[in-house]
Amino acid sequence: MFQHFGRPCRMAEFGWALSDSTQIKAKDELNEHPEERQKAIQVMRELIQTRPDVGFLRTDAAFILRFLRARKFDVQKAFSLYTQYFVYRQKHPSLFKSFNASDLGIKQALLDGFPGVLPNPDHQGRRILLIFTANWDHCRYSLFTIYQAILLSLERLLEDEETQVNGFVIIVDWTEFSFKQSSQLKPKTLKVIIEGLQDCFPARFSGIHFINQPWYVEAALTVMKPFLKDKTKEKIFMHGNNMTTLHSHIHRDILPAELGGLGPPYHYQSWAMQLVGEPFSFSDRNIFWPLHNETPCSSSSPLTCRAKRSATCPSRLVERKDGKPSCTKLDECFFLND
Repeated sequence: MFQHFGRPCRMAEFGWALSDSTQIKAKDELNEHPEERQKAIQVMRELIQTRPDVGFLRTDAAFILRFLRARKFDVQKAFSLYTQYFVYRQKHPSLFKSFNASDLGIKQALLDGFPGVLPNPDHQGRRILLIFTANWDHCRYSLFTIYQAILLSLERLLEDEETQVNGFVIIVDWTEFSFKQSSQLKPKTLKVIIEGLQDCFPARFSGIHFINQPWYVEAALTVMKPFLKDKTKEKIFMHGNNMTTLHSHIHRDILPAELGGLGPPYHYQSWAMQLVGEPFSFSDRNIFWPLHNETPCSSSSPLTCRAKRSATCPSRLVERKDGKPSCTKLDECFFLND
């Protein structure tokens, strides 16, 4: 038994929360063998000593196991992902400075359905994230705020071991997405978001499905291609208005009526209400990113201290008299200059 932030954790608690069918899947697809699990976790911990430049702010077995599963128990690849997870957070501290559902902008994005999460997994055990882009009021919160809400949701969902093994599917419905909104899909913004999800996060994405996308969205999304790995490109599907091809990947019985499914219309605030009313132990900022006022600046450190520079940037969101977040000059100073 070992201690993690004052809480005792037993190794036997991890890996035994899987159903029999998921244990078989983990063995066949992820090379996960219960008798070797603890050894792999220990090797990961030993590798931490080889990267003194990185602040590994969480080292408990349950957390490390996510990265091993995401890289099919290839310890070297898992450790690389584990390292990049924390390097990304140290590189972009402003993104994680207020990383919880009570943040004004994140809360509004969640309440607008960014993202929505279907209550039940699909026939392969995957959790389904829904994004209805027409709900985005880009003058109230930015694409980065939506990204924060998605990351927060993924962190929450990954608390479930079944989800760690079975992974995710994302469906993006571009119906009524305006040309003006598409102008917010800037290459620098997309690059940082793709980096965070593709190279720095321990989730298994088995498919990203776009439906009802207009031509200008397809044009804007072409800027993503240079940032995508070939394996990621193979998981992106453009369906247009052809729901039949979407249903060939995800059964209709799990989908809401808006997506041609057999279920009732989706209540896009249902996932938000779960998060907004829940305290997040995993959003503790001392676990996921260094505090500006607790991280010493050092010219010898490979991680540049950016606290002073970020202090000169305008705040991301301000509250209007009606209590709603208002648009500010945001993205490039807030995020890309971190």
